[in-house]
Amino acid sequence: MKAVFLDFGTMGAGLDLRELESLVSELVIYEDSPDATVAGRIGDAEIVFTNKIRLTRELLENAPKLKFIALTATGTDNIDTDCAKEHGIAVANIRHYCTQSVVEHVFGVLLSLTHSLERYHRSVRAGDWQRSTDFCMLHYPVKELSAMTLGVVGYGALGQGVARIAREFGMNVLVSARPGAETVPDDRVGFDRLLAEADAISLHCPLNDDTRSLFGAREFEAMKRTAILVNTARGGLVDSQALADALASGEIAAAAVDVLPEEPPVGGDPLLDYEGDNLIVTPHIAWATDEARQNAIDELATNTRAFLDGIERNRIV
Repeated sequence: MKAVFLDFGTMGAGLDLRELESLVSELVIYEDSPDATVAGRIGDAEIVFTNKIRLTRELLENAPKLKFIALTATGTDNIDTDCAKEHGIAVANIRHYCTQSVVEHVFGVLLSLTHSLERYHRSVRAGDWQRSTDFCMLHYPVKELSAMTLGVVGYGALGQGVARIAREFGMNVLVSARPGAETVPDDRVGFDRLLAEADAISLHCPLNDDTRSLFGAREFEAMKRTAILVNTARGGLVDSQALADALASGEIAAAAVDVLPEEPPVGGDPLLDYEGDNLIVTPHIAWATDEARQNAIDELATNTRAFLDGIERNRIV
């Protein structure tokens, strides 16, 4: 089978593709595929590998040989899965490949914010410590995670991984029931209760019609003024302007976002313009340790082998 990888550049350098290459008769790799090129590149392909390229109904209906779409991501919102099902195109995602990477990122930014690391670093660079009359400077707050309650929204592999490490730090953990749910399972708390009680909230839920703009002005108003929001899931879960306003007004204490509604944010975003030191913005790297990226390629190969063997593995369609 002929396969194309439409956006291999999103996976970064230094990856071993030998197993993936062994599964197909031809593998054509593109670092990126601008919209105008996608139709031509998938037109005679039987297998398409992609991370973020949007495969619409129009594209899928004009790819008559296409049999399998293999994603190097967990999210499937860039694929018209209804159309794929109608045309008998199998779709598989990858799972559990970057849990350790994301968990480490979540606690990296939490520790940076709770220990005021960037503020102290800048202060030392500015010569403040050198001019200090004491052996240490206590200009900014330093707070232990063990004194905090972590709220987790989205309790799949990533949310569970974050909760496990939070407990190792001695944190109290609250896991949100689905927002708007009429009943709350015994091991969960209502979404509004989580907003009111959590000192930090970490997002790990998918982006869909129920979760789009899940955190907006109402939610920030309901949170503690000392609370921290961490979003490593999808940018569309959070209203960027509402978050910028909440940070500027002190409605919440701090935030760390690794994702934005538009990526790359060529159209700009209020969080990119925010100048306060209580916000960390990173360019969608929480998943991207060397080990996690190779895990993703290995999972891609395993899904492809399963498809070729007639086995349904990680299948969305």
